[in-house]
Amino acid sequence: MCRTCGCSDPMDDHTHAHEHPHGPSTGPGVVVPLEQRVLERNDRLAAETRRRLRARRVCALNLMSGPGAGKTTLLERMLRDLAGDLEIAVIEGDQATDHDAARVRAAGGRAVQVNTGPGCHLDAAMVARALEALDPAAGSIVVVENVGNLVCPALFDLGEDARVVIASVTDGDDKPLKYPHMFRAADVLLLSKVDLLPHVRFDRDRWRGAAREVNPQAVGFELSATRGDGLDAWYGWLRRRAVEPRAVASAP
Repeated sequence: MCRTCGCSDPMDDHTHAHEHPHGPSTGPGVVVPLEQRVLERNDRLAAETRRRLRARRVCALNLMSGPGAGKTTLLERMLRDLAGDLEIAVIEGDQATDHDAARVRAAGGRAVQVNTGPGCHLDAAMVARALEALDPAAGSIVVVENVGNLVCPALFDLGEDARVVIASVTDGDDKPLKYPHMFRAADVLLLSKVDLLPHVRFDRDRWRGAAREVNPQAVGFELSATRGDGLDAWYGWLRRRAVEPRAVASAP
């Protein structure tokens, strides 16, 4: 996990387990228990966040992809198309800058920017703090746009109701097989930028087969945020999912 990717920050308690991975004090008998405690602490906070959001009838989505797959472009299109239908607020995760949060706000959405510095993923503590600032309305959708990375974000529960993974046709058709943990963790797989299919080498059947092999249970959509392909089906899923936390919160 993060001890091998260099995202640890000695000022953040959640990363202390990952310092000096090759040193004599962090052999297998020490590192593994520390990593387990890090993830256990994160999972406890994520579970509390999930409980609080469901009590407010808020649906949270963890949106993950590699860099440049089109997460922010899709969010901009969603905010424009669904204005007046679904209320969507956004937590933006990036290592630096607030460019994506500014894009979301320009598209009419509310956004809180979280910069991770050298960190390559968001965690439950970061999201919990961002939610305090965002204060999402009852019955709304919160989209957490995670840091662009197809490895570490899959390890950390953020308190979301569903995980959505985006891969674009420009990434290549073998991504589900090259990054199986990320794609296996997904509830939804989005294939983006399908308007570029005539211009890139991408085997759609190979992609579909790889996605089914890694995660046969995931719901799949193929779309273009610029041309509009597949968006109606994706929006239908969002509308149905937005109702689910309400049903959970009102159950006896």
